[in-house]
Amino acid sequence: MKKGFKSIAIKLVIVCLVVIEVYPLFWMLTASLKQQSEWTSKPAYALNSGFYIQNYIEAWTRGNMDVFFKNSFICTVVSLFFIVLFTVTVSFAVTKMRWKLKGVVGKYFEFGIMIPVATALIPLFQIYSGMGLLNSRLCLIITYTAFGLSLSTLLTTGYLRSFPDEIMEAAVIDGCGIYKLMWYVVVPLMKNAIVTVLVLQFFFKWNDLIFSMTFISDQKLKTVQTGLLYFQNEFGAKNWGAIFASVSMCVIPMLILYMILNKRVIEGMTAGAVKG
Repeated sequence: MKKGFKSIAIKLVIVCLVVIEVYPLFWMLTASLKQQSEWTSKPAYALNSGFYIQNYIEAWTRGNMDVFFKNSFICTVVSLFFIVLFTVTVSFAVTKMRWKLKGVVGKYFEFGIMIPVATALIPLFQIYSGMGLLNSRLCLIITYTAFGLSLSTLLTTGYLRSFPDEIMEAAVIDGCGIYKLMWYVVVPLMKNAIVTVLVLQFFFKWNDLIFSMTFISDQKLKTVQTGLLYFQNEFGAKNWGAIFASVSMCVIPMLILYMILNKRVIEGMTAGAVKG
C-alpha cells in the first residue's frame, strides 16, 4: 500500500514539474501565432484562434531578426571553433605530455572559472576602446573564446585523465608523432567530450547579453539577445505577436539542438567526472 502511494506521489510530482517546464514554452508558441486583435479581445492565457504566421515574417523583416541572427551565428560559430581548438590542445598538453609547469598552466586555466564576468567588463572595455575594437564582431569573438576556455578545459581534462595511456603508447610504437597522435588518435576518441563543450558553450554564447550590450552599440552588429531588448522600441505594445515570434525563433533552435545531442552531452559530462 505504501509503495503504491509512494509511486503515485512521485508520478504526480513528475507531472507537475513537466507542466511547469513545458507550459511557458507552449504559451510562448501560441502567443507568437495570435493576431493583434486577440490580445485585446481575449485574456492573455487564452489559446490562439488561428495560426497567424505573419508575426514571424514581421519579426524577421521589420524586427531585423535576420541581421541579429547573422551576427550571433558568426560570433558564436567562430568562437566555438577557437574554444574547441585551444581546449583540446591545452587539455592534451597538461594531462598527457611531460613538461615543466604543466600543473601551473592547468590551474591557471581552471582559475578562470572563479573570475566574475562583471569585474572584467570595465578593463575589457578600456582595452577594446584603446585598440579600436569596440563595435566589432572581433571583440565579441575574443571575449567569448577567452571566457569559454576555463570550463571547457576543466571538462576535457577530466575526460583525458581517464583516457588509457596504453592506446597512445601503442600508437607511438607504430611510429605516430605527437601531432598525429593528438589529431588522429585522441581527438576522435574525445567526440563526446567535444560535443559536450560545443553544446554548453553554444548555449552560453548564443544567450550572451552582458558582453554584447557593453561592447556593441551599432544596430547592425547587435546579437539576438540585445536585439530583443530593443523590440520594445520597434513594436512596443502594438505587436506582441511579433515580439513572441522573435523570442520563439531564439529559443526553438536551442531546444532542438539539445534534444538531438542530449545523450552525447550527458555521456561527455559523466565521462569527464571519472578520475583515472
